[in-house]
Amino acid sequence: MQEQTESFSKPGWQRDWFIVRSLVKKDFKLKYRGSVLGCLWSVLTPLLMMCVLTAVFSAFFKFEIEYYPIYLILGNVLFSLMGDSTTSAMNSILDSASLIKKIRIKKIIFPLERVLFQFVNFLFSLLAVVMVIAFFQIAPTANILFLPLLLFYVALLSAGLGMMLAALAVFFTDIVQLWKVIILAWTYATPIFYPVSILPDWMLVAEEFNPMYHMITYFREIVLWGQTPSLTENLICLGMGALTFIAGYLVFNKTQSKFILHV
Repeated sequence: MQEQTESFSKPGWQRDWFIVRSLVKKDFKLKYRGSVLGCLWSVLTPLLMMCVLTAVFSAFFKFEIEYYPIYLILGNVLFSLMGDSTTSAMNSILDSASLIKKIRIKKIIFPLERVLFQFVNFLFSLLAVVMVIAFFQIAPTANILFLPLLLFYVALLSAGLGMMLAALAVFFTDIVQLWKVIILAWTYATPIFYPVSILPDWMLVAEEFNPMYHMITYFREIVLWGQTPSLTENLICLGMGALTFIAGYLVFNKTQSKFILHV
């Protein structure tokens, strides 16, 4: 209690960082409360999904992808990171309504903390990726050093969408259900479990505007294919992430003063 009192008395970023750390710890306790395996579920879930989807798509579809389980798990864990981050951030203001009414606190902390929590949780999912890569004896290359840069791009995208959705959900609660449909459609519209080569021309054009297509391809390049991402690909990922972040911040910042009237 004394630590909390001292931390809340500190100005600026120190107080904000204390709040973020406290919320992340709380989210971990809530996520794994009552679970025997705890954080291991973040490792087991992508592995189980990979096994099921590999069995299904290998049996019903005839396309050939070298090291398909790795191809699949890379796309799945990265898309899940974005999907989980944005969905969690979308509900952050509504879930924290009682706290917002009681304490004067920067509201932007809530969606950003949810995104941070999902990224911390993502580190456990990476263990599943490492296990699959080790099983197929794929030697990592120096291109794996681009991973932090890729995660920065995904963080910008997720935080931007998360802030925008969090603001909209306060005024239009239907957005919560609508986003579930959008995420599902987005999943199938992104080459996660199928090769991009099977897409018709019009969808190939559409994929150029799909940020997760670029970021998942980036992930596969540095981990599976051992390729160095081009400057153009880096600029595309950075541009899409940055523009989304700016748009999300502007929407959130413009509407946050009215949250108290609707939560």
